[in-house]
Amino acid sequence: MNFVEELRWRGMLHDIMPGTEELLNKGMTSGYIGFDPTADSLHVGSLAQIMTLIHFQRAGHKPFALVGGATGMVGDPSGKSAERNLLSEDVLAKNLAGIKAQLEKFLDFNSGANSAQMVNNFDWFKDFTFLDFIREVGKHITVNYMMAKDSVKKRLEGETGMSFTEFTYQLVQGYDFYYLWKHNNCQLQMGGSDQWGNIVTGTELVRRKGGGEAFALTTQLIKKADGSKFGKTEGGNIWLDAEKTSPYKFYQFWLNTSDDDAKSYIRIFTLFDEDTIKGLEAEQDSAPHLRTLQKALAKDITIRVHGEAEYEKAIKSSEFLFGNTGIEFLNELSEAEVIGLFEGVPNFKISLSDLQAGISAVDLLAANTQVFASKGEAKKMIQGGGVAINKTKIGAPEDVYNTDSLIGGKFLVAQKGKKNYFLIIAE
Repeated sequence: MNFVEELRWRGMLHDIMPGTEELLNKGMTSGYIGFDPTADSLHVGSLAQIMTLIHFQRAGHKPFALVGGATGMVGDPSGKSAERNLLSEDVLAKNLAGIKAQLEKFLDFNSGANSAQMVNNFDWFKDFTFLDFIREVGKHITVNYMMAKDSVKKRLEGETGMSFTEFTYQLVQGYDFYYLWKHNNCQLQMGGSDQWGNIVTGTELVRRKGGGEAFALTTQLIKKADGSKFGKTEGGNIWLDAEKTSPYKFYQFWLNTSDDDAKSYIRIFTLFDEDTIKGLEAEQDSAPHLRTLQKALAKDITIRVHGEAEYEKAIKSSEFLFGNTGIEFLNELSEAEVIGLFEGVPNFKISLSDLQAGISAVDLLAANTQVFASKGEAKKMIQGGGVAINKTKIGAPEDVYNTDSLIGGKFLVAQKGKKNYFLIIAE
C-alpha cells in the first residue's frame, strides 16, 4: 500500500514537501502527529489525524503519536484569536492517560518493527532550562523567519496581539521534531494543513541544528459542505469518550450527515477500499432516501470507537424512538443511558411517594407534570387516542398509574402522537 496515494484518492492530502514520497517508497519510515491534551478525551475533530496514522501504519511505516504534555502548557496560536488557559501537571497527566487509552483502539502498539508508539514531549522538556533552550534552539531560527508565519502575522495584526509564550510555540514544536529525529529516527511530521508553518519550522531546525533531512505532510482540514465547522453540534464537541458523548448520540451524529458530506466522510473516516466505496456511492445515487452512505459510515465508526455491542444498542435506541421497538428495551439501559437517550426531550420530575398512591393519567400529564398545558387539553387528546404511556395508548383519562408502571423503578415515557416524547423521572 502506497501511503501518499492512499491519502490522495481519499481526498485527504493537502501539502507535501518535495522528497517525502520518495523517502516513504524506500522502506519503513518513522513519522509522527501531535495531539493536543487539553481534555481527557479526543473528539471527532481528531479522527482525521488518527486515520492518517492508521493509513501510515497499514502502509508498513512506524507511527508515533506525540501527546503534547509540554506544548499543552503553552498553547498553539494557529487559528486561535486569543491565548489559551495553561494546564496544570495533574490535569495534563489525567488527559494523557485518557488519550492513550483511545489511541490504542485504533493503532497497533504490538506489531513488531512498525508498532505504534506514544511519546510525551514533557519528558524531554521538563529538565530543559530556559537558558539551555535559547542557546540550543533559539539561535538556530531567526526572528524574521518566525515573524513570517501566518499564525504569527495574523495575531500581531489583530487587536489581541501575541504573548512571548505563544510566539515561542513554533520553536517548542520544532524542537519536538528535532528530538524525535535524533532519538527515534523520525523523519516525517504530519498534521492538519493549519500546522504547515509549525512543521516546516521543525524541518528547518533538523537541517540547521542536526545537519539532517526531515519532511512534512499535511492533510485537508475537514469542513462541512455548508461551510459550518465539522465536529460541532449545538451541544458542543462530539467526543470519543462514551461518558462525554453517548454512543447513541455519536452514532446519530454520523447518521445525520448530509449527502454531500457523507461522500467525502466515507473516504476519510472509514477503511473501506475504493471499490467498496464506489459501490456504496452507486447505491446512494440510485436510492438516496435509504441513506446507504450515512448508515455504512455511522456503523463503521461507531463500532471502531465504541464496539459492536454499543453500536447494536445505538440501533435499538434509534428504533425505539423512531420505530416499533417496545418499551422493554429501556430495561437494557442504565439510568445514565436512558437519560442520555432522551437528551433534548422535555423531562419532568415527580414525587415517588405521589406515584405510590396512584395518579390518574390526566393528573399525571397536566398537574404533576406539564406534558399538557391543561387537564382539558389532556383529556381531549387521550379520548382521541393520541396519548401513550410507556408506548401503550392510554384507554381513558381516569386510568391510574403507580410505581408498578415505572421502567427500571424510575422512568415513565409519555408520548403525544408518535414523535413527541416526554420523560418523567420519579424521585
